[in-house]
Amino acid sequence: MQAVVYDALGEASVRQIDAREPGPGEALVRTKASGICHTDIDILHGRYGNSDFPIVPGHEYAGVVESVGVGVTNMKSGDRVVIDPNIGCGTCRPCRKGQINLCESLGAYGVTVNGGFAEFSTVATSSLVSIGDMPYDVAAFAEPMGCVLNGVETVGTEGVDEAIIFGAGPIGILMAMALRAHNVQEISLVDIEESRLELVESLGFSALAAGSDSLAARKGGVDLAVDATGVPDVAAGLVHYLDIGGTVLFFGVCPPDFRMEISPFEVFRRQLKIAGSHSLNNNISEALDVIKLVGADIERLVSHSVPLAEIPRFLLGETGAKKLKVQAVL
Repeated sequence: MQAVVYDALGEASVRQIDAREPGPGEALVRTKASGICHTDIDILHGRYGNSDFPIVPGHEYAGVVESVGVGVTNMKSGDRVVIDPNIGCGTCRPCRKGQINLCESLGAYGVTVNGGFAEFSTVATSSLVSIGDMPYDVAAFAEPMGCVLNGVETVGTEGVDEAIIFGAGPIGILMAMALRAHNVQEISLVDIEESRLELVESLGFSALAAGSDSLAARKGGVDLAVDATGVPDVAAGLVHYLDIGGTVLFFGVCPPDFRMEISPFEVFRRQLKIAGSHSLNNNISEALDVIKLVGADIERLVSHSVPLAEIPRFLLGETGAKKLKVQAVL
């Protein structure tokens, strides 16, 4: 089968590899749509995962069951599914508490086990969730939507009347959609790209240009400030936008060695809350429900639908194109 393979740090290519036949408790899934996440780029350059190459990346994908292993009764050939990529050990303290996303030895399809940028992948049936008649390219948003829902659940939305999200890329817009689904009324997104701000407005959210007077006017007035950029300077400034009792959510992936200053007195005196959120946590079904609620607007986040053979160019940054979500469609 054809697959995108990381053979070493910074090396990505499409080549022929063997598909592994499913064993007991497994299914062979034919990929239909698989999206690029920035984490895929971090894996390629050794900023995430264990850099145990070779590896087939891709953890945002949907497909159809081709065959199942011996004894499998919960899935069958022809089932249309999306993959929950996280693989917990099941025995560490976070796993025992139901926090698989925080597993001490967390694995994932597309990170530590071959994933969705291939014609086929072999997946535990416990990691498959039925998508019914949902289009594959739409269902492939279930993983990132699950991630943002984990963030929303972490901070909660009770008392959140106004939220501001820094970063109007796919993940920032998905965060806005998830907050809207949880009845947050005033949602603004901040970005430096005019085209993204225009999209934000067309989706019914407020758009704020980075560095603008209108953005500066929001300081000290929002209930929830979210970083969806991973840019250190952005993350460091979030707390300044909070009203009394407000919450910061660090959702973007900042460099591991970045440090910032914050005043504990300010956190104490203004009763601020600081939270983080990592990955999704067994919530693909809830993500599919929110995607259905969002409707056709979610398809507008796909800027490029390309053959598998073109994916390495995007992973390596060789296209130069302005983009939102890039998906391989097989």
